[in-house]
Amino acid sequence: MSRIVSSEGTRFDHEYDFGDCWCHEILIEKILPFDPAKKSPICLKGKRAAPPEDVGGAWGYEELLDSINDPDHPEREEMLDLFGGGFDPEEFDLDEINQKLKNIESYRRLLDWN
Repeated sequence: MSRIVSSEGTRFDHEYDFGDCWCHEILIEKILPFDPAKKSPICLKGKRAAPPEDVGGAWGYEELLDSINDPDHPEREEMLDLFGGGFDPEEFDLDEINQKLKNIESYRRLLDWN
């Protein structure tokens, strides 16, 4: 992103994966004071799991949810196998998200060092 958001209440759109057209509206709810000890971004809270990669956009994600939530759906087992044996759209693991953010920042610092 080429701009810095400086005020709470700011909304902006972000398109992820142009091929599948995942469009997100981002709302800046709170900006914390700068802390020079923090070396990477952190996530304070969230809801729900991100859709699996290459699910086929919003339409494919809707089909995935329909199939895994219907025990009688003919593609249920195939979809569960395709995404690692299970997918819980309500799951959100704050620790896992923050570890991924920390790993991204560590990798970026390594690239900047070289």
